[in-house]
Amino acid sequence: MKSMFCLALVILGVSVMAAETTAMPSRFDIQAAERFARLALLCVHKEYPNKISHSLNSDADIAPPRKLTPAFYGCYDWHSSVHGHWLLARLIRTFPNAAFASSAREALRQSLTADNIAQEALYLRAEGRASFERPYGLAWLLQLVAELREWDDPEARSLAANLRPLEQVVRLRLGDWLPKLSYPVRIGEHAQTAFALGLMLDYARATADAEFACLLESKARQFYLGDRDCPLAYEPSGEDFLSPCLGEADVMRRVLPSPAFARWLQSFLPQLSVARKSAWLQPVVSPDPSDPKLAHLDGLNLSRAWMLEGIASGLPKDDRRRPRIMAAEKEHRHAGLAAVTGEHYEGGHWLGSFAVYLVTKRGLSQN
Repeated sequence: MKSMFCLALVILGVSVMAAETTAMPSRFDIQAAERFARLALLCVHKEYPNKISHSLNSDADIAPPRKLTPAFYGCYDWHSSVHGHWLLARLIRTFPNAAFASSAREALRQSLTADNIAQEALYLRAEGRASFERPYGLAWLLQLVAELREWDDPEARSLAANLRPLEQVVRLRLGDWLPKLSYPVRIGEHAQTAFALGLMLDYARATADAEFACLLESKARQFYLGDRDCPLAYEPSGEDFLSPCLGEADVMRRVLPSPAFARWLQSFLPQLSVARKSAWLQPVVSPDPSDPKLAHLDGLNLSRAWMLEGIASGLPKDDRRRPRIMAAEKEHRHAGLAAVTGEHYEGGHWLGSFAVYLVTKRGLSQN
């Protein structure tokens, strides 16, 4: 009975996501896509500078990034490399005849070989790496898998098959970790639980993995269903690129039916009440886009924008809070996209992925 109920939830989730599909914003055109693709193409095979999170078990583990993780060694760190590859796949799907499509396809072929992925899986399974890139990088890996699986393209199917051994390791790793996670991680950086749960849940529904979807929904309810009065005024911390409060709301709109989500949001973010006329959420400015940590604030505008849009999509169409939410979304979208210049590698190696996630409405649909 439980498995049938979980499968029904997966099917319902897929249907809701498909129903929310909307047209691309007019300002996202092939010229913008070219600019975002160029940022990824410049970094997916750029090995240095590199910030690795690498545990050593012996002298044999001393090696350059391209040897340790031969698929995802570029873009400064492993997780940025993963979502840089996702960016390329997403843009080729969206603009299959663009001038960049050939170079992007070649980059994916170069990285996602069966041999490279076998080494990636071997690396992840090694002793002492149970927490490697958990949960942020692992969630993005599943997002890359979902993108390739949904793409009706022979080469995408071949690349998805190559990724299968690493996908299986990641899926098992997360399936083992989540039941043991007693409390959520409520920060604005990589360890945040809410954002990762959202990406994972989208993957589980896209691949009809009912068991994983049920685990994710159960953990989201356990962590967040009873939350009240999120301290949005405390945000952001100085190095945030994710909003703890909005991230939590964005995953709960994936879990709760629209009327229930509307009621939950009233208690969770009372700042959104239409009776409160003061400004409630303002875009932020990075004080130094050349600083790897301070540049996070440019990404915060982008992730806030897509989370706000997601929150609005989860409310009933006549909910009076929607205009206020979408006004803040517009401000954050404008500020976030303006910062994606590529001038500084510290932001250029990852901000394009966040921009593409936003403008292609990835968190709202499977298309």
